[in-house]
Amino acid sequence: MFHHSSRLQYEVRVDSPNPAFAKHLQQAIGGIEGEIRVAMQYFFQAMGARGDSKYRDMLMMTATEELSHIEFLGHAVALNLEGAPVSMQDEAAKDPVVHAILGGMNPRHILSSGLSAMPVNSNGVPFDMSHVYATGNLAADMMANATAESGGRVLASRLYNMTGDAGMRDMLSFLIARDTMHQQQWLAVIEELGGWEQQLPIPNSTPTAHEATEHSYYFLNTSLDEPTPQGRWTAGPSLDGRSEFSVREKVEPLGQKPTLGKAKPHSGAQSEQT
Repeated sequence: MFHHSSRLQYEVRVDSPNPAFAKHLQQAIGGIEGEIRVAMQYFFQAMGARGDSKYRDMLMMTATEELSHIEFLGHAVALNLEGAPVSMQDEAAKDPVVHAILGGMNPRHILSSGLSAMPVNSNGVPFDMSHVYATGNLAADMMANATAESGGRVLASRLYNMTGDAGMRDMLSFLIARDTMHQQQWLAVIEELGGWEQQLPIPNSTPTAHEATEHSYYFLNTSLDEPTPQGRWTAGPSLDGRSEFSVREKVEPLGQKPTLGKAKPHSGAQSEQT
């Protein structure tokens, strides 16, 4: 069950409405880096969380917070669209500056939503849930969440740099701060579970007998003309503490040529194939 307050989580103020910036803000709502994505990701992870119930509670609380972010970003889109003419042709004929601004706005903000936000990205493509990752494995989900928040913070930082509006920058600074917390939060779960050494490889419950461990820790150089790039992944102890990294170059393929048999009669193949 959810409860709702009529007040936004954070103040939204637009000093100079900009319909083009409203289009950019749509990415933070319905883009793959946006708030719909993380809200649904944490929500479905929470519904599938097993084990200590505190992780389910944490995920559900954060999912609900992300819904709050959708709400105030939607309000920011609407405020940026205030004053945008519904007759673009007439206004553009009067003022070339208006024409230049509206040239960057999403026409669906007029045609489909009546100058308000939509569940779409900055190109007007609806969010389709294909980037919601919920595996039921706590460590895998925490890593996915840290990555999601990293992408979200990159996006919020880019939006901050795209606007000079003081109100929008204030709102975006709040989002950047919350992305910082959520990155830390998900990684803190990994640490609480014993850190990378305890949690890797994921899933750590897979028996060693199920893994061809002779192939588990070497970096494979597949280039014909470049040397192996040397780094933390090519030498020294593995992050799980189970082995040492190594390198293999110019390795002979282990498999066979992928040759198929004859095509079946009546399969639509050429007669030479059957």
